[in-house]
Amino acid sequence: MTAHECKTCGKITLDKGHLCDPTEVGQIYACEHCGKQVSKEKHVCKPQVQEFKFFCNDCGRSAVSEKDVCNPAPIHD
Repeated sequence: MTAHECKTCGKITLDKGHLCDPTEVGQIYACEHCGKQVSKEKHVCKPQVQEFKFFCNDCGRSAVSEKDVCNPAPIHD
């Protein structure tokens, strides 16, 4: 079954009849930090940002785990 996202409000559902402006998004993911259903596997939410402990020295991307960035460095408080 294909997931759909509303272009207007951003809600994601498997039943496009519940959306005002549905667009097909393919696979959906459940964020382990906020529980929201999202269309992008690399979703970043406020609860996740508060847990960031590392950043990549190459691209600057932040992450909870050092395995999630290619050249990790700790974020100092």
